[in-house]
Amino acid sequence: MSVVAAIDCGTNSTRLLVARPDGQNLLTLERLMRITRLGQGVDRRRALAPEAIERTVTILEEYRQVMDSFDVERVRMTATSAARDAGNREDFFAAAEQAIGVRPELLDGIEEGRLSFEGATRELDPDEGPFLVVDIGGGSTEFAVAGAAMSVDVGCVRLTERFLHGDPPRPEELSQALSVVHDYLDDVEREIPAVNEAARLVGLAGTVTTIAAIEMGLPGYDRDRIHHFRLTRAAAEDVFRTLATEKRADRIHNPGLEEARADVIVGGCCVLVGVMRHFGFETCLVSEADILDGLALSLLRLP
Repeated sequence: MSVVAAIDCGTNSTRLLVARPDGQNLLTLERLMRITRLGQGVDRRRALAPEAIERTVTILEEYRQVMDSFDVERVRMTATSAARDAGNREDFFAAAEQAIGVRPELLDGIEEGRLSFEGATRELDPDEGPFLVVDIGGGSTEFAVAGAAMSVDVGCVRLTERFLHGDPPRPEELSQALSVVHDYLDDVEREIPAVNEAARLVGLAGTVTTIAAIEMGLPGYDRDRIHHFRLTRAAAEDVFRTLATEKRADRIHNPGLEEARADVIVGGCCVLVGVMRHFGFETCLVSEADILDGLALSLLRLP
């Protein structure tokens, strides 16, 4: 039975999914995430830092060993926002290909959103839709509804590097970050009017799962409890207020918050809270199924 792997080289994290078909669905054999901050400083320099490339390639070499242990037959590796913005991305692509054996595909934001939507909604009840899938990354955020997708240049790393310089961020910094998010959401609303018809918000990626984990007070990562947790807007706002008013040294003690994410989580909160406020969602369905699942499904060609 075919075993496939999907790798997502994002701005903040590098992730791996190893899976095989299980009827018409995916059976996860391994799912890993490492914060590598590939997009470190890319918003300012428009280039990937050598140390960021090195960190990411080291993790890719680890992933290659994991894939070999499962006898992976096919792999699809993608690069997204940080690579889109970097003039020297070919340096990273060459090193990544040497580590994994296939060259990364540079996804545009629309394809990224489409794959995220496919992965996140495959196991959901269509009667709960229409769904708005929001994938909050490090450098960009993708919005997808059935038949339409859009990417905007706001993410937890990009917002932090541009606006959130204080420790903790100053009120005027938070206000500016939220204002920028609101402006981009106006663009989304104009370009994809169907977002206003969505009945259910589905949130993907590390910002959303971390906010959920903090709300639940999880002492360690627990995919089964996080996946399809219904995060209320009130809870998201409460987590945002807590994190945004703490210094990083205090913030890292919140159960559910990985230390490596502590410096950018407030920026991510600005995006999630901004989306819930702007579109009037009172709950967000947290999904651990995302672009990796969409990539794996494309390899398996499941109907």
